[in-house]
Amino acid sequence: MWYSWLADLTLCLHVGFVLFVIFGGLLVLKWRWIAWLHLPAATWGAAVELSGWICPLTPLENWLRAQSGEASYRSDFIAQYVLPVLYPGDLTRGLQVLLGTGVVILNFVIYWWLWRRMQAQGASRNR
Repeated sequence: MWYSWLADLTLCLHVGFVLFVIFGGLLVLKWRWIAWLHLPAATWGAAVELSGWICPLTPLENWLRAQSGEASYRSDFIAQYVLPVLYPGDLTRGLQVLLGTGVVILNFVIYWWLWRRMQAQGASRNR
């Protein structure tokens, strides 16, 4: 029972981390200190997607599910849980690179906009 619960908790943490990687830059617009957490997380998320690595949470979840007698899955987290919701079909390497690139571009735009806003505020204070 505990293994099953821990596997579900790992899944929830994984979902939360993925959402933070994708949308955490938006939190930086409100709380700038979040950037200290978001930038490393976004870098890790993009590296995992662009390199084709498997996040360590995936084998952990699979191990916990196996210990509880549940079936584990062979693919990575994105292919198992996210892609079936967003896209039909299997995760291809090209799609994985596209997702990773999308995360990088989205966050670059958010941080660029935030930097421009800070520059404008600094310029108006110096007048």
